[in-house]
Amino acid sequence: MSSDPPHAGGDRPQLSVVVVTYDMARELPRTLRTLDPSYQRGVHASAYEVIVVDNGSPEPVEPDVLGAFGGVLRSTRLDPAPPSPARAANAGLAMARGDLVGLIVDGARMASPGLLAGALLGARVADRPVVSTLGWHLGPVRHMQAQEAGYDQSVEDELLGGIDWEADGYRLFDVSVLNGSSAWGFFSPIAESSALFLPRELWAELGGLDESFALPGGGLVNHDLYLRACSLDGARLVTLLGEGTFHQYHGGAATGAAAAWEVMRDDYIAKKGGPYRAPTTAPILIGEVPEPMWRHLADSVGLVRYSRARPLR
Repeated sequence: MSSDPPHAGGDRPQLSVVVVTYDMARELPRTLRTLDPSYQRGVHASAYEVIVVDNGSPEPVEPDVLGAFGGVLRSTRLDPAPPSPARAANAGLAMARGDLVGLIVDGARMASPGLLAGALLGARVADRPVVSTLGWHLGPVRHMQAQEAGYDQSVEDELLGGIDWEADGYRLFDVSVLNGSSAWGFFSPIAESSALFLPRELWAELGGLDESFALPGGGLVNHDLYLRACSLDGARLVTLLGEGTFHQYHGGAATGAAAAWEVMRDDYIAKKGGPYRAPTTAPILIGEVPEPMWRHLADSVGLVRYSRARPLR
């Protein structure tokens, strides 16, 4: 195996990353910064493209934000757009040119520095790989409890300003907590993947996201996608150990209110005839574990014995 960073070697990239955004003038620039070739490690700029889909933001994404990206970036805008990001995500997936396609359905999610190289590596360990990542929320509490804890955007800006994350993005693990969907850590099932990577053939089999999930923010559309991907015939789940995404607080539909889960749960039951149950697929774990993640790994060991005591969400 070559030690050189993966690169495309032609016009078609190895990897496409779709990012869906809505009204994220504060958050999207940071997200794109973490996907920039100068930030991502172990992958050549020519190996991947980023596709930004604006889901009808009141103010379109500023051209300067897109123009600041140092690699290949393409964008499109849905206007008018439905409240759910499902259609926008599917539009981005249709634009993707890479053999491996990743989806970050929430444009407020910053990436760890080895996310893209890890996804490319993870896709090579199985014939039909489903490459998943755990998710974190920036700050001391999950964002559903942010208001009660006095955590807001200004506090988060100060937090990020104090860790020099642009020099070492792995320091984001020092100031984050696992989100609810990843609550039980690495050694138990997760409920969804906030950055999910599949070969384009598997995306075609899935038919993309289910656009009948019409709630603002999509409800459990991302959970449904993850469950269907893990349930594909012959699919092999691969989870990246040392990488993940970090949600910036923005009062979104899924994290801005404590009652959001009940609404999304009931919507899912109405569509599927029963409550959501996370996949129980045992993953292949792959990747290096940076020092800032050690405590999360240790917590995962402690949590695994309790992980089946209550449902994931």
